[in-house]
Amino acid sequence: MNEYLTETPFLNFNSPEVRDFADQFRAISSEREKAVEIYYRIRDKFIYDPYHLDLRPEALIASLILSKKRAWCVEKAILMASVLRAVEIPSRLGFGIVVNHIGVEKLVRYLRREEIVFHGYVEVYLENKWVKATPAFDPLVCRAAGVDPLEWDGKNDAMFQEFSKGKKFMEYVHFYGTFHDVPVKLMNEEMKKYYPHLFSDIYDSKEFSFFHI
Repeated sequence: MNEYLTETPFLNFNSPEVRDFADQFRAISSEREKAVEIYYRIRDKFIYDPYHLDLRPEALIASLILSKKRAWCVEKAILMASVLRAVEIPSRLGFGIVVNHIGVEKLVRYLRREEIVFHGYVEVYLENKWVKATPAFDPLVCRAAGVDPLEWDGKNDAMFQEFSKGKKFMEYVHFYGTFHDVPVKLMNEEMKKYYPHLFSDIYDSKEFSFFHI
């Protein structure tokens, strides 16, 4: 379990920025309640933004992510895992491939396929078991897409709903497994396999940007 409590160059929870952010949760006595508060704070602190992706190691650092107003799922997962470790709750990162069926026409146009590769979530060790949490979609984005925000109670897995209001919403088509740290090399390799054009051309505009190793 030690590796899921350890600081890494990406999950740099001993940095002043992450440590100060984590301080607001330390007084909560229950580990489960503490984890749930962290989930909601990070879910709602950033507007979900899948249109500006940076897969370079220097961009995937928790303290840097904290300075942003917008973040994509991997960034939110990194920060949540870091803050959990800062308050001594074991955490690990999970990644998968999903197909989103609601409100992603613009994103699909940039990606040139429907699969969203390396969607990130967090697994938290609470009450002697690992529980999944997905802090990606903030309420503002959910409202725009016409779906309900994903709630989490710290007891049950909070993965994206398969259906929302009678419509097919999110479909998981592959899981990469869990990792104690950010698998930057694998992330770049998998995205290059699915989106080769993003690695051969330059994308750096206000509408969409993509950087890689």
